[in-house]
Order: sequence, then C-alpha cells, then structure tokens
Amino acid sequence: MCDSKRRSFLKSSATLLTGAALSSKHAHSHAPDPHDNAIHHSTPAHSMMAETAARFLAALSPDQLVQVNISFTADERRNFHYVPIERKGLPLRDMTPYQRHLATALLAAGLSQTGFIKAITIMSLEDVLKIMENASADYRNPEKYYFSLFGTPSETGTWGYRVEGHHISQNYTVTNGEVICAPSFFGSNPAEVRIGPRKGLRALAAEDELGFTLIGSLDEQQQKVAIVNPTAYGDILTSQKRIAALEGQPSGLPLTSMKSNQIDALHALVELYAHNMPDDMARRRMQQLDSAGRDIHFAWAGGTQPGDPHYYRVQTPSFLIELDNTQDKANHIHSVWRDFTHDFGNADPLRAHYQGDHQSRRA
Repeated sequence: MCDSKRRSFLKSSATLLTGAALSSKHAHSHAPDPHDNAIHHSTPAHSMMAETAARFLAALSPDQLVQVNISFTADERRNFHYVPIERKGLPLRDMTPYQRHLATALLAAGLSQTGFIKAITIMSLEDVLKIMENASADYRNPEKYYFSLFGTPSETGTWGYRVEGHHISQNYTVTNGEVICAPSFFGSNPAEVRIGPRKGLRALAAEDELGFTLIGSLDEQQQKVAIVNPTAYGDILTSQKRIAALEGQPSGLPLTSMKSNQIDALHALVELYAHNMPDDMARRRMQQLDSAGRDIHFAWAGGTQPGDPHYYRVQTPSFLIELDNTQDKANHIHSVWRDFTHDFGNADPLRAHYQGDHQSRRA
C-alpha cells in the first residue's frame, strides 16, 4: 500500500486520540489517568470483543477468512513475537478501508483509551524508523500488524484473538465471559523521537519514568537489595518464551522492606500497566496485586539515572512486569505483562471449560 494510504489510515485512527497529549515529551511527565476509559463505558470487555470480532469476520472475503480464523487448539495460538517479521493472520495492509476500521475497533475493544493510544502511537513509529534507517516501506510499515482469531467469537464460549506486529503483541483468551490478556507486550523504538517534526514524542514515557521514580525513592541500603545487576540486561528476560518463568527465587527488594511512599509508587506502577486494559480487565489485574499480599518484589538492573541503560521488574506469585531500555543507546523500550498461570489461557479452569465444551458438542 502506498505511503499516502498508510498516512490516511493512521490519521483516521488518530481522530480517536488526543493528539496534543502525544506531541510533547512534557505531556508524559505524569502517568495518565488510569480511569479514563471513555471508549468502553459500561460494556463488559468480553461483550465488546465478541461483537467487534463478529463484525470484523463478516466483512472479510472467503480467502481472508482462511488467513484470519485459526483453530483455538492450534499451536499457532501460543506463538509470541515482537519483532518486524511476517506472521500468521491478516495484516492491515491487505485490508480494505472498511475492514481496517473494523480491525481497529477490535484492537480498541481489548484496550483502554490509554492503551489504545499507546498501540496506535507505537504503530506510527514505523514511519519514523523508516526515515531513520532508510528502510524499505515494506520492512517498516505501520500497517504490518496482523489480526488472528482463534475459534469462534462468542460471549459464553472459549475463543481468542491476537493483534501483533513490531513492538505490539496483545494475546486475548476469552472463556465463559472472562478475558485474559497475556502476554501483553508494548515496545517503543525510538523511546523518544529526537529528530524531525515529531521530536519529543514518547509512547511509553510513564512506564519508564515511574520506574525511575520508584528506584529513586529507595535509600542506599534498599537500592543495594533492589539492584540485582549493575549492568542492564540486553532485553526482557522472558523474551519471546511461551512460558513465563524466571530462574530461582524472586529477587530484588521485597514489599516488606519498603516504606509507605515506596509502596504507593509500586502500586502506581502496576496500576499503569493494569489500566492499559478495559476497566473490568484492569480490575482483575489489580485484584492479582491485592491477592499477592506482601509477596511482591521489585528488581532493578543498570544505571539509576534517566538516560542510563536500565531494566526493572515487578514480580508476584501470579504475574510479572518487565521493562528494558538498553538498545540503541538506551532509547528503545520493551515492556511486558506476563501471567505465570494464565498466559495464552493456560489455566486449568480454562482447559476444563474448553474440554467440557467439546464433550457437550459430541454428545
């Protein structure tokens, strides 16, 4: 697709956004209001997803349906990537304008307004990279984002969908009205646009800044425990693994060794990630935090000053948050929310539900 059509798509999508909030790095100095989810109102996420997925599928040709619709039990459902490679599914670049709008609605159904803004902004950075790297329009393409649906969308059945491309991987599993989004990956390259008309743009500024706020609030003895490596890792440790796992016992500073203001900062950081999702899904994520009690650890690697290569993670018994900003002279962010038991819907209750659903159909 030509550049003018790509720009038209991004422009039409951006009408849903508050462009002024994205145009300046100073606008990101504080976390966005996590309760600003005007896109969703009171409609449950699973209902919105089922409706938008059905409308999207109804707009596709038979050949496109073959690309998009994949069995829920297919191995492909657990593929997880965040690099600019070809994928299974139907990319935005191969859709008609009407289909692209419906696909964008499906993306929005699984995110809060804040999360949707991040996703569209990240996609638009492909045009920035194309200029910076003198890359081909095919390699750096803001419409090289793929939509895949697994199973049959419904409000009561078991199904899922994925929206994935460079620096975006949102993996949804829906079962009996409950939605899990994990892995949920957002990246940004560049982390801050430093040249051109979009200079100052930071797609994931709050994720980075709240991490520095927390490590900066720790005293010298606390930092000695929290900083698990003086050198930042080259990437998030779970990378593109299908199973989220870290070796050994949780490391870093435990919640039990934090002061009240530091606990508040940790809570704000987790809340930021939680509220990338619609309200009901965000509440579930925060319930996971509450259920962890005091079994929460914050770990850091690398320098502690803005501009230093750095990494952090928040680890609980049920979920893991990681952020790494080391590549391209610490101007390239990878961030992820992983669920130790529910990544790709791998929980026993979901499997039991799915097996029971199939058995009832055979009866």
